[in-house]
Amino acid sequence: MTARHWNLLASSSLIALILLGLAWELWLAPLRPGGSWLVLKIVPLLGALFGILRGKRYTHQWMSLLSLAYFTEGIVRATSDSSPSAQLALVYTLLSVALFLSCLFYSKLTAPSRLAQSR
Repeated sequence: MTARHWNLLASSSLIALILLGLAWELWLAPLRPGGSWLVLKIVPLLGALFGILRGKRYTHQWMSLLSLAYFTEGIVRATSDSSPSAQLALVYTLLSVALFLSCLFYSKLTAPSRLAQSR
C-alpha cells in the first residue's frame, strides 16, 4: 500500500472514531441518561482531524500515540461494561487499532530519509 492509502485509512478510521464516540456517549449507551460529559473525549480527535485529512506527517505521528489511549478505553469498557456498551467498545477498539496502524505506516512511508532515497 502507498502512503496515500494509509492516509485514507487513517482519515476514515478517525472520522468513524469521532462519530462513534459522539453517538455512544450521547445516544446509544451513555453513562447517564441524556448523555454524559465523557463525550469530551472526542475533542483531541477533532484537533487532529484537519492535520490527518491534509496528510501532515507530524499529526500522524502524535495521533499514533494518542490512539493508544482510545484503544485502552475500548479494552477496559469492553471487559467491564454491559451490553450494548461492550459491543460498542469492541468496535471502538478496532477503529483505534486501525487508526494506530495507518498513522504508523503513513509516518514511516513519508519519512524524509525514505523520500530522499526514492529520488
